[in-house]
Amino acid sequence: MKKLLMLIALSMAQNAFAADCPTLLNRTITTLQGDKINLCQYAGKPILVVNTASRCGFTPQFDKLEAMYSKYGQQGLLVLGFPSNDFKQELSTNGEIANFCKSTYKVKFPMSEPSIVTGTNANDLFKALAINSGMEPQWNFHKYLISTDGKTVSSFATEIEPDSSVIMDKIKPMLN
Repeated sequence: MKKLLMLIALSMAQNAFAADCPTLLNRTITTLQGDKINLCQYAGKPILVVNTASRCGFTPQFDKLEAMYSKYGQQGLLVLGFPSNDFKQELSTNGEIANFCKSTYKVKFPMSEPSIVTGTNANDLFKALAINSGMEPQWNFHKYLISTDGKTVSSFATEIEPDSSVIMDKIKPMLN
C-alpha cells in the first residue's frame, strides 16, 4: 500500500510539473549516451539550442559553446547540441559523435541523438523553434535562444559566434 501511495504521489507531482511547463519545452530528448532529458526541468532558465556537425568549418564553435556552459551553467544556462547530417557534415554513429565531441572539444553540455533539423521532417523541437523565431537553420551551428518564459525564441545565424555580444546581451539578464 505504501508503495502504491508513493507511485500516486510521484505521478501527481509529474503531472503538476508538466502542467507548469511551457509547450515549447514539454518534450523529452534522448542524448548521444541514451539518457532521457525532459526539457520541462529547465523551465525558467535560458536554453541555447544549437544544431551541430563534427566535420564543418564552424565546428570550432564547440570551444565557445563549452566555455559558455562551463561558465554560466551554474547560473542556469543550458547549452543543448543537436547533431545533424542535414548538411552532410556529421559522423555516422552516436558513439563516433560523442567521442569526437569529448576528445576534440571536451564537450560536457548535453548532446542529443542525431536528428533532422530542417524541413518537414525536422524534429519537433526544431519545427517549433523555426515557427517561433521565423527562421530555420540554413547551415550547421545555427543557434536558438529560448528565454526564461519558455516561449520567446531568438534565432542567430551560423556566423554569429556563441559568445558574441548580440547573444550574450540576451543571455546575461536571464542568469541567476
